[in-house]
Amino acid sequence: MHIKITKNYLSFDDYKVKCAVGKRGIGSKKREGDLITPKGRYIINYILYRKDRVKKIQTRIKKFEIKKNMGWCDDPRSKKYNKLIRLPFFYKYEKLYRKENIYDIILVLNYNMNPIIKNKGSAIFIHVAKKNYKSTEGCIALKKIHLLKILKILKKSSKVKISNQK
Repeated sequence: MHIKITKNYLSFDDYKVKCAVGKRGIGSKKREGDLITPKGRYIINYILYRKDRVKKIQTRIKKFEIKKNMGWCDDPRSKKYNKLIRLPFFYKYEKLYRKENIYDIILVLNYNMNPIIKNKGSAIFIHVAKKNYKSTEGCIALKKIHLLKILKILKKSSKVKISNQK
């Protein structure tokens, strides 16, 4: 059972839900900040979550609690580019412990990780959607309730296929 993502939908087995993707759609990612969701096949490396907002998370995938000092480096000048980091941090980064709920649950995809190519794009996640499924900077976003349901049935071997075909 694998997750399939197209322009406006995420499907997993017989379960199909609305999702948001990058502002410039799904395609070949050229560089950091291009607002494109990268097409391809990925694995879910692990899950990050806010224990204070998601009480019971049921999944077979490795999971880690998001702490206040956690971030994700999105600065190509850093040796920690496209990696989980501890704050404070000298280079540019995304804070993972946020006031808004978009990072209450994060599925970290293995995009640009082995090897990491500087400026190819970072922090490609599946996370909680903003109101009205507002476009992302390249991630995939869906309602928290749908994310929790998918987590219950995901297997360690599940893949994520992102394509711009229906």
